[in-house]
Amino acid sequence: MKTADRFYKSARWKRKREAILKRDGYMCQVSARYGKRIPADTVHHIFPRDQYPEYAWESWNMIAVSRKVHDELHDRATGALTKKGMELLKRTARRKGVHVRE
Repeated sequence: MKTADRFYKSARWKRKREAILKRDGYMCQVSARYGKRIPADTVHHIFPRDQYPEYAWESWNMIAVSRKVHDELHDRATGALTKKGMELLKRTARRKGVHVRE
């Protein structure tokens, strides 16, 4: 089993995911920024887990989003963040005082 599979199948992740969805009221936080109320079913790592493993369990690094928005934050072919995903990452970095690795 791949490391990512193990991570997302773990009991710890399932508890964390539920806590983030509950914290965010089960609503897509990216859509809410634009005044839209869209249900969330996914938790997004703002700083990607594979690039920033030190933030993998930080609640501030996770946000509830809809599957559609999640697909807009990642290039599904490469797994890399899209322009929209990078904007969210940089906004969060400024707010949290976190350095973004180039």
